Amino acid sequence: MEHGVAPPTTPPERRRRGVPVWAALTGALLVAVLAGGAGGVAGTMLSSADGGATDSDQDGPVMNEPPPEAPERAPDTVAGVAQRVSPSVVSLRSADPRVGGGGSGFVIEGDYVVTNDHVSSVLEDDGIVIDYSDGSSTGAEVVGSDPSSDLAVLELDDPSDVEPLEFGNSDEAIVGDEVIAIGAPLGLAGTVTQGIISALDRPVSPDEGDTQFFAIQTDAAINPGNSGGPLVDMRGRVIGVNSMIYSMGGGAFGEQPTGSIGLGFAIPSTEAESVIGRMIDHGETAYADLGVTYDQESPVVGAVISDEDDAIERGGPADEAGLEPGDVIVSFDGRRVNSHGELQAMVRDKNPGEEVELDYERDGDRTTVTVTLGSED
Repeated sequence: MEHGVAPPTTPPERRRRGVPVWAALTGALLVAVLAGGAGGVAGTMLSSADGGATDSDQDGPVMNEPPPEAPERAPDTVAGVAQRVSPSVVSLRSADPRVGGGGSGFVIEGDYVVTNDHVSSVLEDDGIVIDYSDGSSTGAEVVGSDPSSDLAVLELDDPSDVEPLEFGNSDEAIVGDEVIAIGAPLGLAGTVTQGIISALDRPVSPDEGDTQFFAIQTDAAINPGNSGGPLVDMRGRVIGVNSMIYSMGGGAFGEQPTGSIGLGFAIPSTEAESVIGRMIDHGETAYADLGVTYDQESPVVGAVISDEDDAIERGGPADEAGLEPGDVIVSFDGRRVNSHGELQAMVRDKNPGEEVELDYERDGDRTTVTVTLGSED
């Protein structure tokens, strides 16, 4: 592990040994590179298994018309999707030319731009400039940001007339679905890469291990500069926001350049759309919380509560349910818990105030309790 970033975990029947180190796109990188500017990750686009429509939306999303001078391509091909989605994908850079970094983003309804928090946070102090694919530019201000989900929403000063991208349902994605990544890797705006969804529900950390979410994994080529770009299916619907990359490189980006080895990760649209909506409405987000501190070094399978006296928040959800320091949480809402990282991702999928069954072990005995989830500060 580097910089305290938790390694990904998989269900026990799929666990593999000897996987190299991960890193979130937010901090300094040693083995994983961020797809934004000096580091960041691009993602890809998802589709239904057959690349076609679902029963719920046969008409498909409204997309941009392809440029009149371009050769015509069918809208359900990679070229056709790229033609229609690319005008709504933007690049982010600092208003100060002396400031490096940057990344990608995409326009949604209301003339907002979605990107990664690790992209916008680097640029915000000096002003953010949005560049469209047609060469036009505008300033933008951050409406809301959330490091724990690595998402940010920006409001445009002078938006261009492009069609907003629509969110699809990432819960309907399966391994093997075709995906496409559009962004600005290495500053090369409008770059398109294709691949498939290679795994689902990968627990990853965007903030050096403090929180985790279940990501979409793809083999589409992702490189520095792609961070914040859309993950869309073969009909142009966004089903993820590109956030991380896994690399075999061994040095900070710029010292020993690293790039795609076919393992990129995106925030699923079901989580992204919910977080983005709350940021637009309130400028902040609220996640469910158990009110415990975990022993992150414990080799025990499960989420081990630290044995420190203050490991359980007084009056918090775990305290009210009777948990104590040293307890091992082994099941949450009917799902087996293999690590504290997995449990964090499971809790994030819930809303504050929800009641959930939780199993824990203490001195060899297993107990089931009902926990009413609290809210993170």
